Amino acid sequence: MKNRFILFIFTIFATCCFANEGYRVLLNPECSDINITNSPQTLFILDYSNSMNEMLIDKTKYSMLIASMKTILSNMSPSQKIGIRVYGHRWGFTPYDACRASALIVPIGSGNFNAISESLAKLSPRGMTPITYSLKQAVKNDFNNTVKDKHIILITDGGENCDESPCTYAMELVKYRKDIRIDVIAFNLDSEEDLDQLRCVAKVTKGELYNANTHAELVRSLDYAFSSKKHVDAKIIH
Repeated sequence: MKNRFILFIFTIFATCCFANEGYRVLLNPECSDINITNSPQTLFILDYSNSMNEMLIDKTKYSMLIASMKTILSNMSPSQKIGIRVYGHRWGFTPYDACRASALIVPIGSGNFNAISESLAKLSPRGMTPITYSLKQAVKNDFNNTVKDKHIILITDGGENCDESPCTYAMELVKYRKDIRIDVIAFNLDSEEDLDQLRCVAKVTKGELYNANTHAELVRSLDYAFSSKKHVDAKIIH
């Protein structure tokens, strides 16, 4: 009788939905209000501001960024869920409009590597550096909020120039959102004031700030940020 009772309890449990550590696993299709949410999402936020047209030795920073992204994509599993947001890809009629030049060009998903490469190639660096606005839009609109692991990798060659503070935003963000980590790659950036702002964004969200000045360093930094590796060659800035 006792064994039958235990079997009965286990059968009931197995037909329901199991929740664990912030995500849920669907054991019974009839539990339709709960989604499988254990696949991490990564959003790359890429700098397409006018300064990315500057030359580093014999190539533009923009062309190095494109080549680095292609290298990283070629090493990823097609099942990885990633998306691309860019900023500074257009000028505006007013400074206010220019500081809203941020767009999700490829939504987060799997199997979208060709779409990413094609979309990036169609754009050109043009405008301002609305980092804070881009982070706000990404957090608000770009992620599936039922997913626990949300990761932003921000690449910029300069600091915010739209009269906002990404550090202040990050400090406010972590008061009510604990599910987003932001890694920042400072690409050919040496302004201590700008680096302090970006370091703050990374640290308060439990991310890292990397420094890259060459194509090889940019690829390494992207690889370490994406795979959460910590290595001295990535030039993590403390």
